[in-house]
Amino acid sequence: MMRLSLLTLLSILMLSGCGDRSSESEPVGTINVYTSRHYDSDRVLYNAFEAQSGIRVRFREMSSSALLETMKAEGDASPADVVISADAGTLWRFQSENLLQPITSNRLENAIPTKFREPDGHWFGLAKRIRVIVYDPERQSEETVGEYGQLADETLENELCMRSSSNIYNLSLMSELIERWGEAEAARWASAVEDNFARAPQGGDTAQIESIAAGECSAALINHYYWVRLAASRSEDRRALAEKTALAFPSTGEGTHVNVTGAGVAANSPNRDAAIAFLEFLASPKGQELLVTETKEFPMLEGVPLPDGLENLPDYVESAVSLIKLGENQVEAQAIYDRAGWN
Repeated sequence: MMRLSLLTLLSILMLSGCGDRSSESEPVGTINVYTSRHYDSDRVLYNAFEAQSGIRVRFREMSSSALLETMKAEGDASPADVVISADAGTLWRFQSENLLQPITSNRLENAIPTKFREPDGHWFGLAKRIRVIVYDPERQSEETVGEYGQLADETLENELCMRSSSNIYNLSLMSELIERWGEAEAARWASAVEDNFARAPQGGDTAQIESIAAGECSAALINHYYWVRLAASRSEDRRALAEKTALAFPSTGEGTHVNVTGAGVAANSPNRDAAIAFLEFLASPKGQELLVTETKEFPMLEGVPLPDGLENLPDYVESAVSLIKLGENQVEAQAIYDRAGWN
């Protein structure tokens, strides 16, 4: 059966939501969602939850760092009920600032594998994102840049483009490498990779793909969905960027670095039960499909249809490193980058 477009689905959900509430003066509750996401599909998701539960969703969109500082400033008076953010390293920051509370939910614990959630229930991973290597297939191959460790090879001098080391995606990868290899070997890797830079670190993940397509470098680290979105773009110019590049999913040894988009209940949530109900919806098949439709992340639940563009990606082996280590090793990860001169 053909999938509905976002606009069509949004219209249906809005109409059904209005119909469900025709005899109600107010929904049964309201939650305030603080989110670092910024996708039209999230409006569809919120409407779906409202239609199913009768709980109204109000949302506030900001960068993760802005959300964190806002909640710290609001203190005990914060109206936030749910925090949604990308990367386990970021979720760890919210937890370490005591901005999330532990919750117990059989539905969440049964749906989300142990390695993708905080042990005490402070946050739950809801969608998977893979840190892969993008490369120019005319200049490199999976044999030369297929593994994280290979990026330190001296044959790649002046061949690498990267984004800033302070970006949470790179911090989390380094935090995992520390856990895999130990601090000394991780530091040697960072220094050797820095020696291979074609330019100073700059831009986001899409900018790295653009630089490779332009011939400025021949390999970089990105999250998989940036490439998938380009490949599925309606713009011929954007699709061309993907066509000029290829992805390698590191799979030998410890496997591919897998991270999450996740959510938790705010520490001072005024509507705790409704907030938990929302997280449980995000972990349901319906919530999962809506959560990843536009982002092109992998759903956490098996059996949920993959977003368009993911079906042709190669299989990969998930790293077994605990996501908790991505937070615990974060300070040392940044120190290693700094010593290596990776700005």
